[in-house]
Order: sequence, then C-alpha cells, then structure tokens
Amino acid sequence: MKKSVLRAIILVFTLSISGLLHAQTNDELVLMTVAGEKVTKSDFLAIYNKNNVKGEVIDKKSLDEYLELFINFKLKVKEAEELGMDTAGSFKTELAGYRKQLAQNYMVDNEVTDILTKEAWERMQKDVRASHILIKTDPGASPKDTIAAYNKALDIRKRIMNGEKFEALAKEFSDDPSAKDRDASGNRPGTKGNGGDLGYFTAFDMVYPFESAAYNTKTGEVSMPVRTDYGYHLIKVADSKPAMGRIRAAHIFVQFPNNGTAEDSLKAKTKIFEAYNKIKSGIDFDTIVQKYSEDKATAPKGGILPWFGVNRMVPEFILAVAKLSKVGEISAPITTNFGWHIIKLIDKKENGSFDDAKGEIKQKVNRDTRSQRSKESVVSKIKSQYGFQEFPLAKSAFLSVLDTTIFQDKWDAAKASQLKGNLFKVGDRIITQESFGAFLAKDQKSQAPEDFNIYLSTKYKKFVDESCMDYKDNKLESEFPEFKSLMKEYRDGILLFDLTDKKVWTKAVKDTTGLENFYNSNKNNYMWSERLQASTYTTKDKDVIKKSKKMAEKALKGSLTEDNILEKLNKDGNSVLKIEKGKYSKGDNKTIDGVKWETSITDIPMTDGSFEFIVAYKVLTPEPKTLNEARGLVTADYQNFLEKDWIKTLRTKYPIQVNKEVLSTLK
Repeated sequence: MKKSVLRAIILVFTLSISGLLHAQTNDELVLMTVAGEKVTKSDFLAIYNKNNVKGEVIDKKSLDEYLELFINFKLKVKEAEELGMDTAGSFKTELAGYRKQLAQNYMVDNEVTDILTKEAWERMQKDVRASHILIKTDPGASPKDTIAAYNKALDIRKRIMNGEKFEALAKEFSDDPSAKDRDASGNRPGTKGNGGDLGYFTAFDMVYPFESAAYNTKTGEVSMPVRTDYGYHLIKVADSKPAMGRIRAAHIFVQFPNNGTAEDSLKAKTKIFEAYNKIKSGIDFDTIVQKYSEDKATAPKGGILPWFGVNRMVPEFILAVAKLSKVGEISAPITTNFGWHIIKLIDKKENGSFDDAKGEIKQKVNRDTRSQRSKESVVSKIKSQYGFQEFPLAKSAFLSVLDTTIFQDKWDAAKASQLKGNLFKVGDRIITQESFGAFLAKDQKSQAPEDFNIYLSTKYKKFVDESCMDYKDNKLESEFPEFKSLMKEYRDGILLFDLTDKKVWTKAVKDTTGLENFYNSNKNNYMWSERLQASTYTTKDKDVIKKSKKMAEKALKGSLTEDNILEKLNKDGNSVLKIEKGKYSKGDNKTIDGVKWETSITDIPMTDGSFEFIVAYKVLTPEPKTLNEARGLVTADYQNFLEKDWIKTLRTKYPIQVNKEVLSTLK
C-alpha cells in the first residue's frame, strides 16, 4: 500500500479518535489517564458515538475493544512526542501546509464568494459581443496622466454620442493594436483592423471590470470610461444572445489569397461553392474536406476543430455555428477575415444547471481577480472587529526616503532607518515603520517609474491587507475551537503515521532478516492447497496439434521435455504451438478445474478456431508457500506482529489508569 494512501487512512482514523476531544458536556468525570493525559467520560463517549451507529445500545464488547484502540492511539502519540518527532523540521513543514489549507476557509468572505459565483453563472447564460476603444494608462500613472486619459476617453465618447462612427474612432484613437489596419511588411501580409470589435465572450473571458461593464451596458449603447489595469475603455455592446456553450465542429476552409486580385477572390469563392454543391449532391463531408480544405492542420482529421467556446472564434464563425441546431447539420459557405468556411456541427455541450456548475465556477472565482472583493470584505471586517487604527503621517514620511532606485529593485531599507515610529495598529499588534521599510525592500521589483504617491499608496494598502490577514490567521486557534481541534487532529495524525511507519510498515519491508525468521516460524500458516501441475497445448494447425499430442505422451513419461517439443514444432521463428505451464489450485482456471486431477492427457477439442489439449502431470499435495510466493501476506502478518509487540512495550513504559466505576456507567 502506498504511503500517501496510508497517511490518508491514519488521518481519517485520527479525526475519528480525536475529533470531539474538546466537546463539552455536563459530565466531566475522568474516565482514564493515559501517559499523564486525562480523558473525561464525555470526551470518550462522544468519540465512541461518532464512530458507531447512533441510537444503538452500547455493547460491552465493542466498547471494551474501542477503549483498547483509543488507549493504543494515545500511547503512540505520546511516544512520538517523547522522541521529539513533533519538533522535526519536516513535521513542522507538513503541519504548516495542512494549517494553510485549513485556514483558507476562515480567510474568505463566503457570502461575497457565493454572490460572485451566482453572478458569474447568470452571466454565463448569455454571450455578449462588444467593441472597445482603449486609452492606455499604467496602473501607477500619476493623477495628472490618469485624469488626462480619462478626459480623452470622455471626449471620444462625446463624439460618438454626436454621431461619429465607433469603428472609425477606434481605428484612429484606440491603443489596442488590433483595432487598426496594418500595412504589409517584409514577409508579413497586411491585415485589416477590427475597429475595436472583440467578438463574443462570456464570464471569465475578460478582466472582471471590463466584463461587468459589458454585461451592464445595454445593446447598442456605449459605456462611460471603464478603468482596468490596461487603462480606460469605452465599451459598445453590439449583441447579446443565449449562451452557445462548448462546440465541436468541423470545417472546410478556402483561404483568401493575400494581396490577391478580384480574380483570385472569385476563384476562392468558386472553389468553396463547388465543394458545397457536391456536399448537397450527397458526397460525404469527409471526402470533400480531403479534396478542398486548405486548413492543413485539420484536413487530415476530417476538418475537425478542437472544442471551443464563444471567445475562441471570430464573430462570423460563431453566428454561423449558432444557426446549426442539430448534430451533423452543415452550414452554407460563410466568410471571415481569414477566408471561406463550410461548417459542420459535430457535438455541443450546453451550460449545466447552477447546482451542477457551482463547484467549478466557485474555483474560477477564487482564481480570478474578482476574488479580491472577498478579500477586501474580510480585511474590512478584520479592521472593524479588532479596532484598526493608522497614523497617516507615519505613512507619508516614506515619501522622503523613496527614490528611483525602488523602480530598479535596488532600494535599500537602510534609507528608512531613521523611521522608527508606529505605522498602524490592529488588535493588540502594533506595526512599525521599520516593518514597512523591510516590506518595501522585499516587495520591490524592476518596473517602469511611476508617481511616488501612487506607488506608496499601493504598497501601503498591500502591506496593511497582509498584516490584517496575518493577524486574523494567528487568532484562529484562540477564536475558533473547531479550528484548534482540527489542527490537533492533523498534528496527532501525522505523528501517528510517521512513528507507525518507522516502527512497523517500513521496518517490516527493510528488516529482511526479521521477516525471514518470522516466515520460518510461521510457514505452515501459508500453505498451498492441493494443486495440479499441468500444461495447456494450443495451436490453430490441425497437423501440429496431432504431432504435439504424440510428443506430449513422451513428455508425460519423461523421455522428452516440453522445451524439446516447442523447439521441434516451432521452426524458423514461427510460434505455431503454445504451451502454458503451471501449478493450479481449484478456482485458478476453469478449464483446469474441469479435467480429471490425475496423470493424463485430455482429448483435443476445438475452441474459438484453435485446437487444445491439457497434459496433467501430477497432483501436488499441500505444502508451505515459499517466502517469495507469500511475501505480501507474510509482510502484512509481520507488520501486525511488530505492532502488537510495540504496543506491549508502550503499555509497559507508560502508566494507564481506567476508572472502572466511571466505565461501568457507560456499559
């Protein structure tokens, strides 16, 4: 059994054993003391009931067995502590990993996450087609530059409202290169700009602020300037339609010739319609793909494209696919910027119900930038709960020690060495300027210079957020008893696993001498039942089967070996005859079970086009299996032996006291 699986089993066992050690009831009588640790009646009873069918009358036998199991568990954990295993670096690292995972549930605002999840699902029910004009602005731009970019976007919007074409203004002003026409250069052909048209998309296809603006803008309208990390966007929604879902399609593609003449374009059109007419006449789609399609990547595969969503194809392609309602349906020729297409619908996966999709969408929300809203909510609650207090002058003092080296990853915290005041306070923890200086030095990177006020505000907010989250994280054990209990369960489970692995599992595998001695002392526990030594002869050649049976009669008498038979009949590398040898117990092989268990040769029946007979050499009396034959069972039994011996030692080493009077009240 793999150690990862064993560890999981041990952790589950530990959760069962210790999961309710902290539950409080009115009955706090001490039931037992194991290695100095007291266990109350209520603690033990709660644990016992957790692992047995609720409502059943407590059975004396099962209670006694569980009592011994519990004592053994406590002894092993105590031994691990005595050996210092809880102070090992590897143990601390692993436990910290579990804690980090467990703490995540307490460091998010589940209510906000649920709202974002539902919002995303609702948006996924629609596909939106939008165009944009981007006025690029760096996240760290100065207020002056930011306002200038916003006003520029606002001026462009006014021109659109006054009747100028969105597409023309996108080609003129947008900082998105795809909006503009591109001239041919060298081996690169010229391309026509998209005029800001981004095609269709759905939730998670765009950055969250852009997505929200697009879904909240009515069809045909233009949004106010929307800020993202890229700058300001004007968004015009061209269409909104029911979600397409995921599509598998095939296509026949005829390319528009680069810089071709009108005659070249006509040839392309003639070719695609010739292909379409042949499909309409009844010729197989795959045949036409092979002959006509110029998509070298998909033509050998019947024109089949990878599964795609609404944002992976140009709008014309998406609209044509949307009209195909049945699997196998084929579109008329359509044009895109790339050329002519004939599309065949292969398969379609529609969005599932909210309950079906909720888990996956929630994972996407947690990975997406929109999850920042949940974090901001948590930080806000932490500030309110613990009385966050900041000292603004202490923050602004850093403006005097920041210089351009911080944009080159060369700023030294020593430049802020004179700043030793308090920066802010959360709960009973005071965060100093010195800590913030160390953070700035660690968090710096090479980047484009930006306004120092904006840079400082951004870093300060990040530092405050992390400090608040860290403070909350350190309060989890004291504020959430169930978290503290779970951490103890994981701690004890890891110790139990590691020590049991060392004392039992790994030892049983590595201690070859001990394993062999254990086998020799117990070999009669690993017996073969009565077996038949037999060989099965198989061939499709009637003459070969007759010859081999005559030879087998000699083999049965010992005058010829089966290797000799194979050598004589399988000449020139042709394996016309196969002989399968073995020692069979009842139930190993149905055919062998059906023959007489005595020295003999069966008749030659024909099965599945092959001739076959069986040579039964002798019946083998029961005998011990060799160590190699029984290694798995022997190892498992040796592990049980080692564990029992170990438990015996622990029970001698550590005191165990069970209050019989309290125990009797349970029984």
